[in-house]
Amino acid sequence: SSLMNPSANGCAICVQNVTKLYGDFTAVSDLSFEVQPGEIFAMLGPNGAGKTTTLRMILDILKPDLGSIEVLGGPITDATKDRIGYLPEERGLYRDVPVIDVLTYLAQLKGVPRAEAQRRAAAMLEQVGLGANIKSKVSELSKGMQQKVQTVATVLHRPALVIIDEPFSGLDPVNTQMIKDLLYEMNRDGTTIVMSTHQMNFIEEMANRLVMIDHGRRVLYGSVHEVRDRFAENAVVVEGSGDWAALPGVRSFELSETGREVTLHLADGATPASIMQVLATNSTYQVRRFELAVPSLTEIFIQVAGGNNHSGG
Repeated sequence: SSLMNPSANGCAICVQNVTKLYGDFTAVSDLSFEVQPGEIFAMLGPNGAGKTTTLRMILDILKPDLGSIEVLGGPITDATKDRIGYLPEERGLYRDVPVIDVLTYLAQLKGVPRAEAQRRAAAMLEQVGLGANIKSKVSELSKGMQQKVQTVATVLHRPALVIIDEPFSGLDPVNTQMIKDLLYEMNRDGTTIVMSTHQMNFIEEMANRLVMIDHGRRVLYGSVHEVRDRFAENAVVVEGSGDWAALPGVRSFELSETGREVTLHLADGATPASIMQVLATNSTYQVRRFELAVPSLTEIFIQVAGGNNHSGG
């Protein structure tokens, strides 16, 4: 069988019409989405939206009340679990054991032979800049270092599917980049990655596709580009100088907070191309940058989920 061993319908994770109830509270409501083999897929949503509940059902820690979930080609089994790496948000490691021993032990639990586990652990610790800490106890490491050890533990058995809850919370830029590089490298080797995060910039940068959950329901689903384009209005962002109000085809304009760029909202019938042509042929306008005004995921997120009152948790 191939590395992925995808099911007949080809998804790494197939979530179909899943509902999860806690008493009267509906944590997840009729949720459906698919994760394709080999992609980086993002789950986003406010606190309490049902993301972690969904991840726990995918991992068979919780059972759905309705609907079905297939992972790596079928209902999840113990054999499937050995092909998954999971890093929960509330992380935990054995504290008074040397790092190399913790990692070797955890990889052995996933079926990696001891000597091979030890060799891989040493190599990966080196890769994430912890080569000097191989004999340190977990309790002697800083929070950022512990997080790197946990990420290594999640991927050491070379899983076909990695699921990470908030992969970058609390990491400085250098360590963030190191974890990103590690995830990219695994993804290039064919590993499917699912990340659940609040940090939209990482989704914009890393993910192929996303699902957004709000109050347990799916509210957005598709490729990151499609989702952003769907929310784009007929507007362009320009950086430069000139009398923007006098520009034919511009309905209204607004300066950014920094004052460096201006968003031009186009009148009906005007297109970015027609505006660009005017700017190019009229010497009273100096333009350094011209691009379509596509909203960020943060802006979309606020638009879609912001209107509803959210409690934490």
